[in-house]
Amino acid sequence: MRYLKLFNHFGVRLLLVAVFILTLTAGITNPAAAASSKASGAVYTITNAASGNEVLAYNRSSDGSIAFQGAYATGGLGSGAGLGSQTALVLSQNNHWLFAVDAGSNQISAFAVGADGLELVDTVDSGGVLPVSLTTYKDWLYVLNAGGSGNISGFAIGNDGSLLPLAGSTQPVSNGGVGPVPGLAQVAFNSDGTSLVVTEKSTSLLDVYEVVDGIAGTPATYPSEGATPFGFAFDRHNHAIVSEASGSVSSYEVEGSNFNAISPAVGNGQVAACWIAISNNGKFAYTTNAGSGTISSYQIGEDGSLTLLDATAGVTGAGSTPLDMAFSNNGSFMYTLAAGAHTIVIFQFASDGSLSSLGTVDVPVGVNGLAAR
Repeated sequence: MRYLKLFNHFGVRLLLVAVFILTLTAGITNPAAAASSKASGAVYTITNAASGNEVLAYNRSSDGSIAFQGAYATGGLGSGAGLGSQTALVLSQNNHWLFAVDAGSNQISAFAVGADGLELVDTVDSGGVLPVSLTTYKDWLYVLNAGGSGNISGFAIGNDGSLLPLAGSTQPVSNGGVGPVPGLAQVAFNSDGTSLVVTEKSTSLLDVYEVVDGIAGTPATYPSEGATPFGFAFDRHNHAIVSEASGSVSSYEVEGSNFNAISPAVGNGQVAACWIAISNNGKFAYTTNAGSGTISSYQIGEDGSLTLLDATAGVTGAGSTPLDMAFSNNGSFMYTLAAGAHTIVIFQFASDGSLSSLGTVDVPVGVNGLAAR
């Protein structure tokens, strides 16, 4: 009897241990699920494939490294070619939703962002032809349609991530039908959602729209300080930092539909300065120089003034064609899409604005756009 009691006692303990181990391992039998549970964030790009567009998701670890997590069909078509734009996909301000252009089918796709990946929640008409750029502010999303005569169009973001067209929000651009890509590059809200800006590459013009209750007014047009304005980003004080493919960066103060230059065409001695990203602390701006395989850094003053910090703060390599950039949520890492090398280059950001390369991850040929969290 004593031995039977001992057996029952140890048997119950062994059973409890087995149940505990099974509980721990039950959620990690799927490698993708295991990877996502350890992820600190993610990086996204789109295939832009004409046969069917997809968002490619990469899990980000705490050391900045990224690993492929999954491919998610958008329900639309890509153009099958370079978009010549910035922000082809964007995250909502709260990171709950991811939006991507479907340039080949004139649509926009919306995804819910979850711990284990993405879920498609909506695919809608873009309100124009050839959508190439997106921007969000609170519950509003605007798209830049680069085809035909070009326009911008607005949407309300629903509680479920769905997109509802905003009546009266569709407005023309000033290019007067100069042409599609490479005519138009980007649309973006300023830092308080009171203005939208569009860059016109082929005309070297900047279109500024005053926004009231989410509805854009008619555009006011200003000449760019440098030739071929391309990508841009806003700092926290409504200063637009605009790259110019002619090899410079300019800054502007934006208020309503007013647009005033602060630092005009600050050169960097590099070739094809096209894409812009601003560090999370708002002190530094970076431009990728697609023709040089480099990244230049600028210091941003409180008044929006620009000072060239390092013409070659980052190097992606000859022929690498660096394009879009995105910072991680914590601001510690910057990711750069090097289209010519078919890689995403990972840089660590230091408080003095310097960048240190942490390596690369291969991506498919033809991907466009970059977003990170």
